[in-house]
Amino acid sequence: MATVARAALVAGIVLALDQVTKHTIAAGIAAGEEKKFLPGVTLVHVRNTGVAFSMFSGGGTLVLAFTLVALAVLLGYFLLHPERPWLWVPTGMLVGGAVGNLIDRLANGAVTDFIKLPHWPAFNVADMSITFGVLVLLWVLEGPRHRASDDER
Repeated sequence: MATVARAALVAGIVLALDQVTKHTIAAGIAAGEEKKFLPGVTLVHVRNTGVAFSMFSGGGTLVLAFTLVALAVLLGYFLLHPERPWLWVPTGMLVGGAVGNLIDRLANGAVTDFIKLPHWPAFNVADMSITFGVLVLLWVLEGPRHRASDDER
């Protein structure tokens, strides 16, 4: 049960950071406005009706259904495989990010994206958490790979 609590803690932290940053941007930057933040990083206020990189814009119900199914599959796998060490880390990251964007979709019909890098679409904290969550999930599922030494060959 400790792993469920750890996953919930990670999800809660991601969700809180995501929602606070989105509300801060919405309150401080008008839609479509840009502000230089750091070299190479611009803060923008963009409403995204699609998913990552604005794919499936206007997908509404389809995007919502996909999110709910993906969450159910992820949580089911997590609960059915408690023996997997560290699975709680990507599970928390993915759930926190997905729920953060889901809240925006349900409340506003779109997600607030605000971090803009050169030659890259705008994104938010939830998107970062989902992206890194997928990478960590692949690493956890794949496990460490050991190359056979010359002695073992």
